[in-house]
Amino acid sequence: MSNSPKSKVAVFVGSSRPGSINRKFAKALAKLGAAKLDFEVVEVNDLPFFDPERENNVPAAVQRMKDAVAAADAVLFVTPEYNRGVPAVLKNALDWGTRPWGTNVWDGKLATVTGTSPGVIGTAVAQHQMRTMLTAVGALVMGQPEVYLAYKPDLIDDDGNITDEQTAAFLQSYLDKLALFAGRLSGRAAQAQAA
Repeated sequence: MSNSPKSKVAVFVGSSRPGSINRKFAKALAKLGAAKLDFEVVEVNDLPFFDPERENNVPAAVQRMKDAVAAADAVLFVTPEYNRGVPAVLKNALDWGTRPWGTNVWDGKLATVTGTSPGVIGTAVAQHQMRTMLTAVGALVMGQPEVYLAYKPDLIDDDGNITDEQTAAFLQSYLDKLALFAGRLSGRAAQAQAA
């Protein structure tokens, strides 16, 4: 077992509802991946709408978000799908993260996208849009595995556990890949080998 420190993951949830299934899914992922990753939810509901007129006087909420991303080894986006698209709060966070010019916090940052929906395609269209935007702002997007989770009411219990063993094993492999890439990019893998 490795003694290397856990990689830090900034988690962005694209729903402002406290009872959101994507917020519940994000918490379940954090619990499932806790052995290898340290998760911190970054709230984006208090960000003002992006306005180029304000970018040289960055609002405090925006600076807080950018600092959290800068301190993380990776970013996990857990997105619902609204009208076949990404929720406005995530697009807004993405835009603020690139400004002002020369302070793009996404550039070179490892990012991954997932989400859940009661529908069978599990936010696939929103995830595709998010990956496209992340690539455009210079993030290093983890391509595989892709997770399009069809949500069922009993899939996540009240303690945040994934109740289906096959689903839990698949999600564990997703988080293991994220931990592997985050460790490699941050140099933690080399530090562990040298120790």
